[in-house]
Amino acid sequence: MNITAKDIAAIRTKTGLPMMEIKSALVEAGGNEERAMEILRKKGLSKSEKRAGKKTNSGVVDSYVHARRIGVLVEVLCETDFVAKNEDFKNFAHEISLQVAATAPSYVEKDKIPTEVLEKEKKLFAEEAKNSGKPENVIEKIVQGRLETYYSEVALLSQPYFRDPKKTVSDLLNEIIAKTGEKIIVSRFARIELSC
Repeated sequence: MNITAKDIAAIRTKTGLPMMEIKSALVEAGGNEERAMEILRKKGLSKSEKRAGKKTNSGVVDSYVHARRIGVLVEVLCETDFVAKNEDFKNFAHEISLQVAATAPSYVEKDKIPTEVLEKEKKLFAEEAKNSGKPENVIEKIVQGRLETYYSEVALLSQPYFRDPKKTVSDLLNEIIAKTGEKIIVSRFARIELSC
């Protein structure tokens, strides 16, 4: 198999990762760029999983105002000041601001949704399924499906990324984690919209 410098450069442009890591992933993927990207993502994630206990003492607060009607503040944290000053990291934080402005999520991630809110939604989805005449044995599956849709509406990291709906915001986060090799979290956000 012949891995060319052009193949490596194409992935390097997208990820910013070291050339030897990219070459290794391309070899493992049999030259398939898409599979190599997946391998690199997994490696980046495994590196970040090892760093899960690390403190995120640096980061940025990004802001975005749309048409003087919607304002957003987002806090994105990382481990080091070096990454916090990195253009890719700052661009990621800004993309999160734009996402929040466009989609108005209520929570950062689905694990942050209060239990009472989830129970209320489950009950509502179950009642709707029963009222539509669905059999008891499929109601639980319907509720689970509706919950996944609900997560993609209200939980930022579960939402489709507004620039590329094939990706979730979580995928975008994992890409920047793979690129930097650091633990990165979207800590919190605030969105204000004029009601008039």
